[in-house]
Amino acid sequence: MSRLTRTIAVLAAVFAASSSVYAQDLQDLHLQIVPRTPQEAARIANVTRPATEFEMAEPFEANQAGAATVRSSGTRDAFSQPSANISFERELDFKVGNGLFKKLWVSSPSSTLASDGLGPLYNARSCQRCHLKDGRGHPPDGPEDSRVSMIARLSIPGGPDFGEIQDYLNSAPDPTYGGQLQDFTVAGHPAEGRLAIRYTEEPISLSEGETASLRRPTYAIEDLGYGPLHPDMMLSPRVAPQMIGLGLLDAIPAADILALADPGDLDGDRISGRAQIVLSQEHGVPMLGRFGLKAGQPSVKEQSASAFSGDIGISTTLFPAAYGDCTEAQSACRTAPHGETAIHDNAEIGDEGLDLVTFYASNLGVPARRDVDDPEVLHGKRIFYDTGCIACHTPKFVTHRLARQPEQSFQLIWPYTDMLLHNMGPGLADNRPEVRATGREWRTPPLWGIGLTRQVSGHTYFLHDGRARSLLEAVLWHGGEAEAQKQAVVEMPKADRAALIRFLESL
Repeated sequence: MSRLTRTIAVLAAVFAASSSVYAQDLQDLHLQIVPRTPQEAARIANVTRPATEFEMAEPFEANQAGAATVRSSGTRDAFSQPSANISFERELDFKVGNGLFKKLWVSSPSSTLASDGLGPLYNARSCQRCHLKDGRGHPPDGPEDSRVSMIARLSIPGGPDFGEIQDYLNSAPDPTYGGQLQDFTVAGHPAEGRLAIRYTEEPISLSEGETASLRRPTYAIEDLGYGPLHPDMMLSPRVAPQMIGLGLLDAIPAADILALADPGDLDGDRISGRAQIVLSQEHGVPMLGRFGLKAGQPSVKEQSASAFSGDIGISTTLFPAAYGDCTEAQSACRTAPHGETAIHDNAEIGDEGLDLVTFYASNLGVPARRDVDDPEVLHGKRIFYDTGCIACHTPKFVTHRLARQPEQSFQLIWPYTDMLLHNMGPGLADNRPEVRATGREWRTPPLWGIGLTRQVSGHTYFLHDGRARSLLEAVLWHGGEAEAQKQAVVEMPKADRAALIRFLESL
């Protein structure tokens, strides 16, 4: 089946199951898009075609974010630079957004009316506390580090039907603890609990006598503050993902992402990526999910607003509950003082502030690739392609032409993701559905910047819950649709395996 035929089939299935408004790309609802000409479409198809020659780097390959690519620095601030093509005037908005991203919120009532409204239950006092240096979070390294950059999503089976979205998997927040475990509180309120993690080591044999060890986590919630959890509670621990390139991912045409979906594996390659479809809080219609580890949010703005609500307990016009994630069972939390004011659109952070944070998050620059012409890196790239990793980690896209977002407009980018959901097998399953995503499905994470994780974040913990302590361990946890690729890595010559990791480190 041709890509065009498959795309038409996917679109037809999505449109049949969703509001007819979904036929509009998400960006059509809030951005000015300049349509592509047939000549441009042909050029884009040519430039985004996967490489077949690996003797040298491809043109512009070092510039992972196109003209927005920033110089790769040797400091921890490598992920905190604005898009390289940002104007002087718009850089001011970026810096103000950065200030709001770092701002420490305080509890209400307070004399600082622009900064109160924290909690009452929360995970962090600022966005920066989880997204340290705009990089990747990590699981706790010990009892003294039990509350850093890791959250636990909660839900139970059931909940209301949502017929507008095909294959919608009903779930509801835990009736007592809500949709997320909050381990911090303002004065006078007990914390909800503490996420406890225990690991067991599982050795794995590789070719040529090499070995690796995978640590399998077991999770429990301890020190419960509001009574027992629901007996059918489902738990999904997650570390904060890196922040770079989000605006560029938001600017990829939805049709280009849907063209990669193959839910029935019609081409027989055993890869069956599915589009996540979520209800947009901003627009009130089903939209393509892009952000979050299961693509549960359709835009950078809604992802930001959701995090304000769930992580910090700060209300916005999109998520207006002043008490954040508190449930009816937590009556003291629901009736506590809040920080909503008319000057902030009857929310705790108004639309102007949310837009500035969104602009900041959308313009965190992607650093340039390193060592793109190194022979071992090029060999590792060949292995990455030949092994079939690009079936999910799609190398290249060209973004929309965007009149209101010049930094993200019409850029050739190299994120190495298809933005789709994939079954990653029982080993990585959290067994907790999210909208259309099953308990075994995760969105393909972008790989750009992954080689700078130690430099920026001070660790090399990967995957949704940070269980992998190296890139090799992350690869070895792959299963499900990626089982064949994982086995190929296990069995390939030692030198090829090292070259593959060297390529990933160059991204």
